[in-house]
Amino acid sequence: MSEPLPPARNRGLVRDLDASHAIAIVVGTVIGTGIFLVPAEMMQAAGKASTVYLAWITGGLLSFFGALTYAELGAMQPEAGGEYVYMRDAYGPLGGFLYAWTTFLISKPGSIATIATGIVRILGTFKAMAFFVRSEPGHSLTLTGRLVAILLTVVVSAINFTGVRRAGAFQVVFTALKVGLVFAVIVIAFSWHGGSWVNFSTVFSGAKGGLAGYMIALVAALWAYDGWNNLNMVAGEIRRPGRNVPMALIAGVGLVALLYIAVNAAVQYVMPAPLIAASARPASDAVSIVLGTAAASAIAAFMAVQMIATLNGAILSGARIPFAVAADGYFFHFLARIHPRFHTPSAAILLQQSLVVLLLLFGGNFQQLFSLTLFAEWLFYMLTAATVFIFRVRRPGATRPYRTWGYPVVPGVFIAASAVLLYGTFTANIVNSALGILVILAGVPVYFAFARRTGLARIGSR
Repeated sequence: MSEPLPPARNRGLVRDLDASHAIAIVVGTVIGTGIFLVPAEMMQAAGKASTVYLAWITGGLLSFFGALTYAELGAMQPEAGGEYVYMRDAYGPLGGFLYAWTTFLISKPGSIATIATGIVRILGTFKAMAFFVRSEPGHSLTLTGRLVAILLTVVVSAINFTGVRRAGAFQVVFTALKVGLVFAVIVIAFSWHGGSWVNFSTVFSGAKGGLAGYMIALVAALWAYDGWNNLNMVAGEIRRPGRNVPMALIAGVGLVALLYIAVNAAVQYVMPAPLIAASARPASDAVSIVLGTAAASAIAAFMAVQMIATLNGAILSGARIPFAVAADGYFFHFLARIHPRFHTPSAAILLQQSLVVLLLLFGGNFQQLFSLTLFAEWLFYMLTAATVFIFRVRRPGATRPYRTWGYPVVPGVFIAASAVLLYGTFTANIVNSALGILVILAGVPVYFAFARRTGLARIGSR
């Protein structure tokens, strides 16, 4: 099937990312520390393996349904900016701007800062680098630790600045290390002669249990799966997007789901439910039981290294959002500049890096700030997925290299699940959710200020 021509706003960016890069962006961005940490949280909530696996499977299916839905959008409109583009064309420039405002101002910088801090915190568990982390409860970073985190983001941003293909190759290498680490944990655990399938029938008696426990476990699983949508943000730089965007989303999310379930099973093979629930790092503890503390320390070190792929994926995708908004005339024009030599959105990368530095230096509670956008994140997931229905009605003859499998059930289920999680997120943390809504609404006057300046003030869809 023929593919749509690249939109004018993408000309200047280079389609230098192939299928391997695209898959690495999905897998490398999604797999972070979550899989190594959330098994304990899930067991504390669910109390038994069957409920934990049900949460992993449900979370995987919901993420897969979301990926199937986004695959149609990314193949039909392979532009820089991803969700911003779909929100803009379905709900109007204001809708697109409010998504972009929330994402590039808080969500992306907060996410990047969180990942960088996580890497340094893991390094700080080693005696030689303990001075990276403060000794008091909370384990906040020292000034040295913050500077190391900043250095990490500067180096990765510099790689992205100097070419998208270089950033893509970097992503492939570190994603391969990441997948290798996951396989190593699986093989080590299942090769242990002291492991037992009986562990799968053990129960943690202190669990919340029931439907409430299952929902807590499901939210933890969805957090671990989060990040697959980042690929659509760089769709304007992917070769053959009508083929590679859907393939990378579907294959990437499918591979992650299999790895997650396998790692959880490997940990359970070594440790009974009460030990998993009591562990701060179940995967590392399982390796420690099998091979000793030295091997567990090596796994912890590799955990820090593999998170660089997550950091790179977040930096790579995040910079395309302010670039796309500026290219449409709704933000500072200089952010739409493309570097003449490297063909990257260089100004947008520098803005993003500046916000990250500010958060790492002065935002001691930036993770709390990042939590303000949790409600907004699910709101935009739901609204973005709904654009599939809008475009099917409004643009029935549009070129669709890929059409969502299972339409309309698959996107409908994802939208319904997003609505349920949206409600749960709001009721569970009303204050932060309300503040998150205020953050979104704060973008309204900013939108009109830029739109009036450029004579583009519109609210409705195109």
